[in-house]
Amino acid sequence: MRGASLPTHQRRWASDTVPSKTTLSSSTSPGTDSNSAEEFVEVTLDLQDDDTIILRSVEPATVLNVDNGTDTPASASVSRSPTIKRSSSNRLRQFSQELKAEAVAKAKQFSQELKAELRKFSWGHGHAAQALSGFDSALAARALRKQRAQLDRTRSGAQKALRGLRFISNNKANAWEEVENNFNKLAKDGFLFRSDFAQCIGMKESKEFALEMFDALSRRRRLKVEKINKEELYEYWSQITDQSFDSRLQIFFDMVDKNEDGRITEAEVKEIIMLSASANKLSRLKEQAEEYAALIMEELDPERLGYIELWQLETLLLQKDTYLSYSQALSYTSQALSQNLQGLRKKSRIRRMSTKLLYYLEENWKRIWVLSLWIMIMTGLFIWKFLQYKQNGAFVVMHYCVLTAKGAAETLKFNMALILLPVCRNTITWLRSTKLGLFVPFDDNINFHKTIAAAIVIGVILHAGNHLACDFPRLINSTPDEYSHYLHDFGSRKPTYMDLVKGPEGVTGILMVICMAIAFILATKWFRRNLIKLPKPFDRITGFNAFWYSHHLFVIVYILLIIHGVFLYLVHIWYRKTTWMYLAVPVLLYAGERVLRFFRSGFYTVRLLKVAIYPGGVLTLQMSKPPQFRYKSGQYMFVQCPAVSPFEWHPFSITSAPGDDYLSVHIRQLGDWTQELKRLFSEVCEPPVAGKSGLLRADETTKKSLPKLLIDGPYGAPAQDYRKYDVLLLVGLGIGATPFISILKDLLNNIVKMEEQADLASDTSSTSDLSNGSNESTAPNRVSPKRKKTLKTTNAYFYWVTREQGSFDWFKGVMNEVADLDQRGVIEMHNYLTSVYEEGDARSALITMVQALNHAKNGVDIVSGTRVRTHFARPKWKNVLSKLSSKHCNARIGVFYCGAPILAKELSKLCYEFNQKSCTKFEFHKEHF
Repeated sequence: MRGASLPTHQRRWASDTVPSKTTLSSSTSPGTDSNSAEEFVEVTLDLQDDDTIILRSVEPATVLNVDNGTDTPASASVSRSPTIKRSSSNRLRQFSQELKAEAVAKAKQFSQELKAELRKFSWGHGHAAQALSGFDSALAARALRKQRAQLDRTRSGAQKALRGLRFISNNKANAWEEVENNFNKLAKDGFLFRSDFAQCIGMKESKEFALEMFDALSRRRRLKVEKINKEELYEYWSQITDQSFDSRLQIFFDMVDKNEDGRITEAEVKEIIMLSASANKLSRLKEQAEEYAALIMEELDPERLGYIELWQLETLLLQKDTYLSYSQALSYTSQALSQNLQGLRKKSRIRRMSTKLLYYLEENWKRIWVLSLWIMIMTGLFIWKFLQYKQNGAFVVMHYCVLTAKGAAETLKFNMALILLPVCRNTITWLRSTKLGLFVPFDDNINFHKTIAAAIVIGVILHAGNHLACDFPRLINSTPDEYSHYLHDFGSRKPTYMDLVKGPEGVTGILMVICMAIAFILATKWFRRNLIKLPKPFDRITGFNAFWYSHHLFVIVYILLIIHGVFLYLVHIWYRKTTWMYLAVPVLLYAGERVLRFFRSGFYTVRLLKVAIYPGGVLTLQMSKPPQFRYKSGQYMFVQCPAVSPFEWHPFSITSAPGDDYLSVHIRQLGDWTQELKRLFSEVCEPPVAGKSGLLRADETTKKSLPKLLIDGPYGAPAQDYRKYDVLLLVGLGIGATPFISILKDLLNNIVKMEEQADLASDTSSTSDLSNGSNESTAPNRVSPKRKKTLKTTNAYFYWVTREQGSFDWFKGVMNEVADLDQRGVIEMHNYLTSVYEEGDARSALITMVQALNHAKNGVDIVSGTRVRTHFARPKWKNVLSKLSSKHCNARIGVFYCGAPILAKELSKLCYEFNQKSCTKFEFHKEHF
């Protein structure tokens, strides 16, 4: 049935009403006559730059009812017709569908007519332009561009822009109350001075920007004031927080247009760029403000009138996303979304708990069985000694105190032996590559080392506490008969308390407790990371150096422990003195490792090839690669500089790829050793020549001799297992990006090799037909080369979050290389600068515009200086994992993180949540040194 027919097409703009006559067939609609009812609809069309037409909507239009002179919706008038029984909504839906189909059929004809009309318009104006001066011609051209820009401003574009250009990022419901409270605190005699305006509205860190906004709002009122009252402040606040995009855009424009002529010159654009750069701590952008101001004028003022207007600034803001197409967001798929939504369905409490338990066991089964075994061994040793000494005569006098002390002593011997194994780095690196790595969490070696240390502290308290506070007092207070019958092992004469303390057992025990207490306290994060600030000269007991040297007291502790285990009161048979038996193998293994490191560091002679010092206190060392030094991406090595300290070795991630012919590390100045190392290299470095990065540089041609370096390694780390995952999510905070630079380089090298092999295979296949006959006779004699294992990883996403713009210089070369060579889009990089206000904030709006425009013109990001787009503020990690989960369904994603512990907890929790509700498997790993 044809429910509606369109009249001959007429040229109309959007929002015109199009009358159409609707004829209903009596055969299909019983009870209706052949009378026609007139309906009106509102058709919204978008005219695109390529002369295409997009049908946006078809809605009932309001028409004039001539009977009563009122405006009546067309659908309502139809519904009142006595000849129509079908509901107007069904008829309208049917009519809309047919109208859309008809509009598509007529689109080509409409486009051709529109072209002809525009040609007539251009022809007429072309003749008129001959009589105009050059300036008038430019004005006419700009007027035409303005008309087109107004047509291009769609409702969707305006809504998108509405989310941007916010002057107040955190616009709470009670925001005005906070501003009012600030006014009451800062006001003097009922007036708020201009200098306090930024602090009052919560923009204390952007004072210059807030003052420019204050002046712009004052100019609107034709005033130049230095203070305002609360009513005026409320008026200013209402304008700042106005939800209208046009209103906020006007304020931003007025901030730039200081002479209020409705025009912005290049000098004014430069000034606002410098203001925005200052507010966002972008010193380099401030230096290049003139260049970027010229870029904006070139884009927005092609007529070269020397100024831009409000509508041009709006156009640049609305087209920002078009310019930023070089860093598109990850795509969603409906299938993945539906799978994610399945996880959001409500489950019973028992099922939720069982799911969490199963997930916990699945994620932590390696840790659980290792810890369970360790606890079971300690429990068994404690019970064994507890029952053994219960049969001893000393139990009659000392009771359960001696049993507890001896049980704790046995666990102490076991733990003092076991604590050395997690720090045998060479052994652990080798074990990681064996099948044992499938069952033992070697990545948690340092955490296990700390856990054992905590158990030793408990054991020392139980052992020493029971002896000093219980066993010794009971001994000296025993009767002569009790002593002679049960305690004769202590000697023929009953000792005093001081005799027991001054004996070999007492002295060695007390000295061990003192040494272990010093080492344990200085190893805590408060002392090791300088979180506790002590006055001089006590500040020397904080920091990594204090931790490093105090930890070497363990040499004295182990010597005292062996002596302590030989001089036992209640045991006299040598093979029952088991302390040396526990310690023999671990101590020899650890000593062997230290000897190996000593000789290997001398064997691995390295020559410094290049040194560079970058902003943020980062020192880059590039050195020759010893022939025997083989490593994997993600591993680390120890570095020693004898000129700084002949004893200290510090771990650093290797940032060069295994395929490179050199080794490189990036060292940030964080402690006393790194500070001294940077100072030492600064003395021999020189300012870079033109075209070279870094604040200071040095290489083999430098006149001054470079300090000597020793290296030891490589050692295993979680990131080295990246190849077993389908997709990688690499997250680095600041200098925490270093473990992943080597992985990116390695992936890039593999991409290049795969493309070369693909080209070689295509060349071989093209010639195989020609040489097929000759190859058949020689094929049996040919041995096929061993094929390398193909790379499992299909995609990698690198997120680098840093506070300083200069940090991007550290790995600028790597990022540009990846952007140039990764034509298939295997690696996706995202830089985040937290010092810049989030996208949408008015303080960063112009920077975002310049960033988008410069990349569209020159292909370079203005913030990082690379082809990789820099985002502002911090990533929304939930959105990042959601997009990865949607894009890579049923994939195994390795999440590798290096940085502050607080984000590690957030990422680990998000991985757990997404594993619960999606079919994608996230596995979280954190780097430990």
